[in-house]
Amino acid sequence: MSTASRVLSGSAASWAQIGVTMVSQIALVPIYLSHWSVITYGIWLSTYALISILSIVDFGHQEFLGYEFLRIGKENNHELSNYLWSGIFINILINLAEVLLIVILINTNSLDFLISKAKNTDTTLIHDAGLVLLFQSFTWPVFGIAGIFFRALAPYGHSPRMFWWNFLTAIVNSAAPITAVIFGADLLTTGLITACAITIFNIPIYIDLFFLARKEKIKFSKPSWALGSYNFVRSLAIFGKVLLENVRQQGVRLFLAPLSGATGLVAFSTMRTGANVALQGLRTITNPLMPELVRFLHQRDQDRVDASFGIIWIMVVALIAPAIVVLQAVVEPLYTIWTRGQVPFDSLLFAILSLAILVYAVAQPAMAVVIGNNMLGPQVVLPALAAFIVIAGLFILVPSNGILGAGVALLLAEIAAAIGYKTVAKRWLETNDLRWPRQPFSIAVMSIWIAAFAMGAMTQLPHMKWMILLVAIALFSWNFWRYWQILPAFATKRIRKLLMNLPGARKMQPVDQLSD
Repeated sequence: MSTASRVLSGSAASWAQIGVTMVSQIALVPIYLSHWSVITYGIWLSTYALISILSIVDFGHQEFLGYEFLRIGKENNHELSNYLWSGIFINILINLAEVLLIVILINTNSLDFLISKAKNTDTTLIHDAGLVLLFQSFTWPVFGIAGIFFRALAPYGHSPRMFWWNFLTAIVNSAAPITAVIFGADLLTTGLITACAITIFNIPIYIDLFFLARKEKIKFSKPSWALGSYNFVRSLAIFGKVLLENVRQQGVRLFLAPLSGATGLVAFSTMRTGANVALQGLRTITNPLMPELVRFLHQRDQDRVDASFGIIWIMVVALIAPAIVVLQAVVEPLYTIWTRGQVPFDSLLFAILSLAILVYAVAQPAMAVVIGNNMLGPQVVLPALAAFIVIAGLFILVPSNGILGAGVALLLAEIAAAIGYKTVAKRWLETNDLRWPRQPFSIAVMSIWIAAFAMGAMTQLPHMKWMILLVAIALFSWNFWRYWQILPAFATKRIRKLLMNLPGARKMQPVDQLSD
């Protein structure tokens, strides 16, 4: 399979996954609020925020091994097998430690503070939330081993296949709890059904992984404690980075629960759904591109690096930024229907959260340079800075400004992180005889300014929102034209290639056959 075909197949799977996630998120809120109280739903959100935090050690270990597998490559099966099975052994130990931590949290009544601020919250709900945590922890070895295998098969060109498995997993992960709730399940039963469904669904995944590993001659290798523990210690930097990034992405829910209560958490989470959908849509482009971008960086191939950056930024300039502004104009009545009028809409908070996602999107190429080269120092320092800004902002701004203060804290953190990643990436590129694409980056940043102007004007002059929207669309069109004019020929050819190979479009030659 050619480079273009792999990227397209991975992107198609990722787009399918974002479609499932988007539909489930849109359907999720009214279904939950129709069958559960706001307090119960808030505790459910807090529980899953805590799950995402507790599983980060496991995820960071997997991410580190993934880049080690790409470094080793498919030419050295023996070394790759050693890393694979040593990593699986350490992964199981990590999961056991995580289960033990959850048991400690339950028995020390720590969940009362972590999950709900309200003093009159039913203790049965907190108890059930603890059991849901425990159920989910039992699935982590199932996910963890499969996740390591997924990454080990990436050097062999099987990433698109793994993305399709992730798509099907997203369906099960979304459908199981929603179906349970529709049929009258309470919080505890919903958590149990979700854990069982995911475990059962992983059976065919493991069968497929077994046959793929045998096809690629990836044999069992006796786990090495020395190698596994060495890689685990090195992966702690990734764990720290993911943990700190989670603070400003999903983990902020964990801090909002004790600061604003379950009701405030529900309001913030529902308001952020549109921004999360945009973020997931962005990842459908960046995730399939990452293995290729790392290869281009190592080859010092400036044209293909520019093309990869260009694909990400053109999504911001041409699609994500305009779509967010359009959504700002039409979202309020839809939001009221969607939440059944139980969660008030805050147009300014919605705009701030959307801007935070745009800043994060524009910083993606810089983050790809840092992450793809396993630059562990910046991956810890920069998320730590952003996490500090978020946490300090929450404690300073939320008591006086409510959940709007949480949105401001997130936006400030994203700006600080973006500046830091861009600085580090630019320095690395220059050190390695590459250059940072200054002009395309500036135009991508201009799309953020246009969106900020438009959404800010809409919040202050709602009666003029349609005129503001027309002006914004005109400015976005002008900015897109500027962006397209300065892209190098190779980048425009590659973007056209990817667009023409989308479903229903005319087939063309593979990207890696394009002339430079």
